[in-house]
Amino acid sequence: MFSAFDSVGVIGTGAMGRGIAQIAAQAGSRVKLLDNQPGMADQARSQVSAQWAKLAEKGKLSGADASALADRISVASSLADLSDCQLVVEAIVENLDIKRALMKDLVAITAPTTVLATNTSSLSITAIAAGSGRESHIVGFHFFNPVPLMKVVEVIPGLKTQPAVVEQLVSYAKCMGHTPVIAQDTPGFIVNHAGRAYGTEALRILGERVADIATIDNILRDQVGFKLGPLELMDLTGLDVSHPVMESVYHQYYQEPRYRPSVITAQRLAGNVLGRKTGSGFYNYVDGAAEKVADAKPPAITELPPVWVSPKAARRQELYQLLKGFNARIETAAAPSAQALILVAPLGFDVTTVAAVERLDPTRTVGIDMLLDDASTRRRVLATNPATRADMRDAAWALFAQDGKPVSIIRDSGGFVTQRVLAHIVNIAADMCQQGICSPSDLDTAVRLGLGYPHGPLALGDLLGPGNVLEVLFNLQTVYGDPRYRPSPWLRRRGALGLSLAQQEI
Repeated sequence: MFSAFDSVGVIGTGAMGRGIAQIAAQAGSRVKLLDNQPGMADQARSQVSAQWAKLAEKGKLSGADASALADRISVASSLADLSDCQLVVEAIVENLDIKRALMKDLVAITAPTTVLATNTSSLSITAIAAGSGRESHIVGFHFFNPVPLMKVVEVIPGLKTQPAVVEQLVSYAKCMGHTPVIAQDTPGFIVNHAGRAYGTEALRILGERVADIATIDNILRDQVGFKLGPLELMDLTGLDVSHPVMESVYHQYYQEPRYRPSVITAQRLAGNVLGRKTGSGFYNYVDGAAEKVADAKPPAITELPPVWVSPKAARRQELYQLLKGFNARIETAAAPSAQALILVAPLGFDVTTVAAVERLDPTRTVGIDMLLDDASTRRRVLATNPATRADMRDAAWALFAQDGKPVSIIRDSGGFVTQRVLAHIVNIAADMCQQGICSPSDLDTAVRLGLGYPHGPLALGDLLGPGNVLEVLFNLQTVYGDPRYRPSPWLRRRGALGLSLAQQEI
């Protein structure tokens, strides 16, 4: 059984190359570093050795082991020095022509059995391998930064890559302590493809002025459990990185509406408002920390009005239990009284439409997002419509803030923030399964480990209920008339079954 490559070459010694070299040496390989900038490879070797020395100081590694690991890394003076390597991984500039030229040069100096891997994040493996003369042994091996901590790696065969080569890299990734996932050679592979939904839909919500920057981030962190809100994440990554990826995937998929980029990030990129690295992005940064505005305090209401709940509200019984816990005066008649606060809980529809269809007084109608179980969230979200009276808005705010849980109030739109973003995440993932880009289990694993989501997209779909996700998408299509909310056929077929059944598929 394959265990590890004895000798590995790493070309390009930036953050990615250094990380790959570190885990390759830890897997037992001898590693040769090469960089076309003088002194960079030596500097990289010193930096990796220093990482092991720090681990030894903390007692996580013995001094002898740290020295032994450092001895496994050497510096190559030219490409010819890599001729005896069994595996060569390139982590150079993301340029197709340069990578293709490098692969041809490597084919000329290495053995026919040498595996040639590219750490590209967005370029076609087939295109990189084309014309090299050894397409059978060229494969994608895409790590994430920082490599030692991000424990997932995408293994991507080109059209002519031999299955045995893929199996070798899958086994080697496990030797490195990483989880390998296999992706087809499609734009964005798994992680960068699945990740399109989180940011692009949040940018649409921001562009429609449904909620401000901090509110969008607060909702998705507190309602769903994301570590960072989508706009915080873009600030951390930098728009010079994230916006070109959005454009790349969009154009490589021939302007598929689901991946449409935003003019918001295009403008900010043009103005060099990139995020944390420039001190200003969606947030301003002082000493590396974002300046954020605290939640507004709920209004003090001396007497709350009675509450009437629409019979079509999502999680209606759960909503009743919540109101009972707040000692609300609940009306149960077929229609609300003239004094009642009217609550609706739509999936995908806007509050205005619901009030019109159900013939409710819009001035007293407020929406609440009940897609998720209230007990599982750390924030509640209410939506007003353009006619909602201020006193009714404040009454709903005060009512649902009684237990100290923060409440966000957003403008009316099709779907709430969480509904739109989560439905988009699940739908894009389902479409990836429809295309056979990867197995459902690899998709969920890659997204959890590569993006840090609290759930994989398909597990998230099961948690929400596939039928609920479909309802949100169908209703968003009705509200917006936009094909970006078109449900994937894969999702539609499994709406009544549950997405977890798909884990059995190949």
